[in-house]
Amino acid sequence: MTKRRKWEPVAALLLVLLIGLWLALGPDSLRKLPSRDNASLQSLRIADTRGALEASRSPDGTHTFRILTREGHASPDLTESQIRDLFGQAALDQATAPSPNRVFKLLNITTWTSLVWIGIGLAGQLAFSCRFLVQWLVSEKERRTVVPESFWWMSLIGGIALFAYFVWRQDPIGVLGQSSGLVIYSRNLRLIYKARRRASRIPLAD
Repeated sequence: MTKRRKWEPVAALLLVLLIGLWLALGPDSLRKLPSRDNASLQSLRIADTRGALEASRSPDGTHTFRILTREGHASPDLTESQIRDLFGQAALDQATAPSPNRVFKLLNITTWTSLVWIGIGLAGQLAFSCRFLVQWLVSEKERRTVVPESFWWMSLIGGIALFAYFVWRQDPIGVLGQSSGLVIYSRNLRLIYKARRRASRIPLAD
């Protein structure tokens, strides 16, 4: 008798993924800032208030700025010298630079180095996600719950990558979550290899 494939877990996985992506990207796109036409925006956070620094280019090549918040507040026009005094020359240079490419804008980064770190974090998350896929496939094949050795290796590799990524992001919650995991994954691998060594020393029965 042919075993019927279980598609419900796959459908549930895709549903959760789509909901997560919508929550991460969708609501932000609905919160429109009161920006002017043809103005560029740079993300800005002051305490717990989020918004953007708007830069509008005049025909004579100078820029005027406004600070916009998600609550709908827009500051009076600010000059380049005022922005320099408030945030420094580096912030002024970023605000007046050409608009970043779409990838940079989507990922909320400004440099290629940051893109490398995003890649590290993405690779770690991919390893984390695939470990459950591997565990699920092995369990379906055995018709019982099985945790293969590869599950722990993928957990360790993904955990190291995500730990480094969260350190770069200066995200203490992410660092805390991965710290305990790294110890647990390493310990499980050590127990597996210790059991394998003990088994190799046991003489085979005649």
